[in-house]
Amino acid sequence: MQAQQETKARHGLAAGDTGRPARADWTIDQGWSQYTAAEHAVWKTLFERQSRLLPGRACDAFVQGMRDLPIGPEQIPDFERLSEILHARTGWQVVAVPGLVPDEVFFEHLANRRFPAGHFIRQAHELDYLEEPDVFHDVFGHVPMLMNPAIADYIQAYGVGGLRAQQLGVLDKLARVYWYTVEFGLVQQADGLRIYGAGIASSYTETVFALDDPSPNRIAFDLERVMRTRYRIDDFQESYFVIDDLDQLLELARIDFAPLYARTQGQAEHVPGTVLASDRVLVRGTGTYHAAKNAKNLV
Repeated sequence: MQAQQETKARHGLAAGDTGRPARADWTIDQGWSQYTAAEHAVWKTLFERQSRLLPGRACDAFVQGMRDLPIGPEQIPDFERLSEILHARTGWQVVAVPGLVPDEVFFEHLANRRFPAGHFIRQAHELDYLEEPDVFHDVFGHVPMLMNPAIADYIQAYGVGGLRAQQLGVLDKLARVYWYTVEFGLVQQADGLRIYGAGIASSYTETVFALDDPSPNRIAFDLERVMRTRYRIDDFQESYFVIDDLDQLLELARIDFAPLYARTQGQAEHVPGTVLASDRVLVRGTGTYHAAKNAKNLV
């Protein structure tokens, strides 16, 4: 089914030339002073409900990053103030973009420790789902983790690797690694499974689903397995991949992906929700959520 396949990558890709800004790197001024009271109010609503939900669910690095950054409920953060703190800690900065940007622009920014964040915010009727990442997803979800040295190095390495994968024509394989780590990754802490992926941390409904719902699988992360596994862009994930600790991502940052691309090329791909005999399954999901959705769609 089309809904079970990744139709386009969702980490700053597939923008095309629509709305191309004047600057070649697609950056724009954030225009912080132009945010309206209504837009700040949407940020406040989103911030407060996620902040109530994440204790005991977000990983320690996320909690610490949020604590150390000038991010609060009252107003949309100023990217310049964020960047001052972030750059001093890990060398990163936040740059404003109009929305999704082309592949090569996205990777170039990451490779140079610039995180492109959408400057707009969703409207009040879009609190629970937005197709294009906005300032809440990008800043609340991603930026606290960039305060962590392991994540900071990993995402820069992903940017460098993305430029190479594009040249080799294997970007879909690498995009899956990003999706199942940076966007929808879980980490095993001493006190239990915790969220570090921005797509979960910024989503009120998926924060609960990823950790508490019996439906999805929670599977130990295996690089080649993930490179061959499709993901969902239309709904909750059917499987979440769990790393042992954030330093595991540093190991990925040092790997030469070329032999992996060659080894996985032409091999069978796994649809979301598949559990393999070779998987180290932490939680075998019931699959009931997506089964019910699929049955409803067939009616």
